[in-house]
Amino acid sequence: MSQTINDRLQDLRALFSQEGIQAFIIPSTDPHLSEYVAPHWKSREWISGFTGSAGTVVITTSQAGLWTDSRYFLQAAQQLEGTEIKLYKEMLPETPSISAFLSAQLTPGDAVGIDGKMFSAEEVERMQAELQKCQIEVKSISDPLDKLWTDRPPMPEAPAFIYETQYAGKSSIEKIAIIRKELKKCNAKALFLSALDEIAWTLNLRGNDVHCNPVLVSYLLIEENETHYFIQPQKITAEVATYMKETGVNLHAYEEAETYLSRISVESLLLNPAKTNYAMYSAVNPDCRIIHGASPVTLLKAIRNEQEIAGIHAAMQRDGVALVKFLKWLEASVSTGKETEISVDKKLHEFRAEQDLYMGESFDTIAGYKEHGAIVHYEATPETDVQLKPEGFLLLDSGAQYLDGTTDITRTIALGKLTEEEKTDYTLILKGHIALAMAVFPAGTRGAQLDVLARMPIWQRRMNFLHGTGHGVGHFLNVHEGPQSIRMNENPVTLQLGMLTSNEPGVYKAGSHGIRTENLVLVVPAGEGMFGNYLQFETVTLCPICKKGIIKELLTSEEINWLNQYHQTVYEKLSPGLNKEEQAWLKEATSQL
Repeated sequence: MSQTINDRLQDLRALFSQEGIQAFIIPSTDPHLSEYVAPHWKSREWISGFTGSAGTVVITTSQAGLWTDSRYFLQAAQQLEGTEIKLYKEMLPETPSISAFLSAQLTPGDAVGIDGKMFSAEEVERMQAELQKCQIEVKSISDPLDKLWTDRPPMPEAPAFIYETQYAGKSSIEKIAIIRKELKKCNAKALFLSALDEIAWTLNLRGNDVHCNPVLVSYLLIEENETHYFIQPQKITAEVATYMKETGVNLHAYEEAETYLSRISVESLLLNPAKTNYAMYSAVNPDCRIIHGASPVTLLKAIRNEQEIAGIHAAMQRDGVALVKFLKWLEASVSTGKETEISVDKKLHEFRAEQDLYMGESFDTIAGYKEHGAIVHYEATPETDVQLKPEGFLLLDSGAQYLDGTTDITRTIALGKLTEEEKTDYTLILKGHIALAMAVFPAGTRGAQLDVLARMPIWQRRMNFLHGTGHGVGHFLNVHEGPQSIRMNENPVTLQLGMLTSNEPGVYKAGSHGIRTENLVLVVPAGEGMFGNYLQFETVTLCPICKKGIIKELLTSEEINWLNQYHQTVYEKLSPGLNKEEQAWLKEATSQL
């Protein structure tokens, strides 16, 4: 494989001279700047062999590098082995930025090639400003991989389907009316959307274009009196076409979006340069004033309505029942010596698939045993798959898509004997998880202000994790969504009533073990207090937290009370969906610490 990768790099370099470039950048995204993409756009994976969801490859005439984040340091190092691509670890002080790397590699007058559809307008402007200092040009060219990637998968062609209002809580007509009101507030006559989850939410449509993310590859333009939807015609069934007509949406071919924008006759257009690709942004009719700003849909989508909240609770209950059945099975099966990372993944899928309204997984399950748990986004393959033994930890991060909600949960499960270090790390992560779960905070608080709560127990031991502590979760949509987050990096978006966010501190020790405990939490009222209203988190995930790794003496009485109360809720909510044996198992798993 490494030889093939090196050959592909050489084939790409052979095209440099005819394009007038000395370097080319390949990100991990698609024309909609999605986190997860359809196979047609997995260009970075094809050119590098690295399969993680995040990373950027930079190729010059003599060098090649991959920039990726801490979730993928170990995985990338393994997958790049034997290739000429060097790993650059993001967020480490010694790692140069891509612009700094290119400035050092290229000379004044050189040009860096990009496919303008794969980068946001904001990214390109920033890159141009940085490279201009060294007189290096950023040049947008047609995707060169179209010539090289001979067996490239086609554009996704699965049909769209209607997402019923009984699950969405609001009709598409209602949502578009709300969006138009928001546009008036910023004096915009139209809104251009290219983020796939925002489009799916607005139109109450879903699809199967991206693995685990029920979205449709499309663009949406909302004007004062008209709505225009750009999508491949073969994806529109007769039922969806009728629904679109009733909703007042005009249909156009996907390829027509760029041309339509070049002829648009509205006075002003709101678009987010961080979420709109450079090619689309550049196509807008110069007579139309572009208003830079976040799409109002981003926040509207993140704040759950009553129907969605009821759906979340129902989905969590069914998901919890599936997880309890699985955990009981796992406990009995490990000692047989027949189970592996891949086999437990399949078994968990079986239990979930039995549940009502199940529509698939919300992401590929991470089942990492012992040292594999330290690879943050590990995915077992036949080559890496290992047998589970009655010792050490299994880190299991998984989730499901149900029509009434999306789930995402991580449990670190003691399969048997543990070391003191494993127990200590496990308990410290639990302390951080509980501290965040118990947070009470004034309205207007940002996630970055709460992040320290989850990290302090491990910071005190000079440990840390480099991923975020919390991300938004979609509603039968993408498992990762914004605009809110809980992480070390500053994010101006405040946590607001009805937002669903993960709570997932972790610690990872290469070659030894990885630990993460994750529940989803809903922002709910905490009452009025000094200087205004206060908010808190309601933990909505329902599944026992493994008690076998806990060092009780490290927990405060308040933390023990939280865990006992959480477990009592888990038992009360899940036991009605279980048989007597499963209830007995759950009774023990949720017994007082």
